[in-house]
Amino acid sequence: MQTQTRKIITRGDPWFEDGNIILVAKEETPASSEANPIGFRVHKGVLSRHSEVFQGMFELSRPDSILGSVDEAELTRYEGCQVISMYDIPIELSNLVKALYDGVIFRNRSLDDFFYLASILKLSTKYFVSHLRTLAIKHLTQTWSHDLKGHDTMLELAIRTPPAPYSPDSSSPANKLSYPYVHPIHVLNLARSTNVQIVIPSALYFLSLYPLTDILRKDHPKLRVVHPSKPESDLSSLDLKYYTLMYQRRMDGILEFINTLVGDRASPSSEIPCPNRSAKSCTRNFHRLRTRLATSWVVRTGPFNFIAQAISSVNQDPDGFCTACREAFVKDAGDYRERFWDELPSVCGLPQWDAMKEEELS
Repeated sequence: MQTQTRKIITRGDPWFEDGNIILVAKEETPASSEANPIGFRVHKGVLSRHSEVFQGMFELSRPDSILGSVDEAELTRYEGCQVISMYDIPIELSNLVKALYDGVIFRNRSLDDFFYLASILKLSTKYFVSHLRTLAIKHLTQTWSHDLKGHDTMLELAIRTPPAPYSPDSSSPANKLSYPYVHPIHVLNLARSTNVQIVIPSALYFLSLYPLTDILRKDHPKLRVVHPSKPESDLSSLDLKYYTLMYQRRMDGILEFINTLVGDRASPSSEIPCPNRSAKSCTRNFHRLRTRLATSWVVRTGPFNFIAQAISSVNQDPDGFCTACREAFVKDAGDYRERFWDELPSVCGLPQWDAMKEEELS
């Protein structure tokens, strides 16, 4: 009679000695099939309280045969606890379980913080843990914003935050990754895989700042990082279409601003006429501004920052523009920025910002 060797479960974090169920992470990789499985000893009641999926799983779980044993009675038990196989990456399952016990704190100090959030968002979506999913989405929108103020704040942080070194392990050379550390493609693919819509317009907008040749090469340092929770680095055919549309809309928006809002300006109104109208100095200076703007932008120019800089330039030039023309331009350009931002979801084939906020953040 051939003797079977009983597999040993490697204790993962968390492992509670008074736990009454063991979740075993089963990675479907050649390496993982040879190693001892990693388990997490937890409490049915705690997990069931947060997730109906876990509750149903515990109620309907059938004998599991991942642990080889001579004794059939031990096939579903280890150290007196029921064993359930979870087809999840061990580090992601560990992150989720610890978040259910201890709560979650999301940060944005390095790329690892994004991968931690990605693990929580993926498994909270899979197991219907709604409060963790909502917290993860809200944190994502602090960087990949749904409003123009958040976008401006992110740009300010990107300008003043120094690059952070990142290395997947101690033996690999570190790359310096600029804020916000993660590539827009990874944000986009994470959002698609978890059915999160509200960060897609911002991610596609920032992705449109990258040349298509760079995207197709997939050799950007942010795409070449190695981590178990890294989303896909390929751009789907659907998002390639929306990338193209966003790229074109960005170009059109810059040209429309330069040629119409700056180049075709007249006196602000008949009620508040330009005191320099007879000398036409304001009009002449707007034409000069148009020429300067037309020769200063490049294909990677972001229109929102570009327009904000033009507003600042006019606002800080009281000698070149009268008060009435300055105030009218600041208002018109600011309104144009807002309208442009409000159009981003429609470029991506998505509902308006307010509808997505109501659906995913409330």
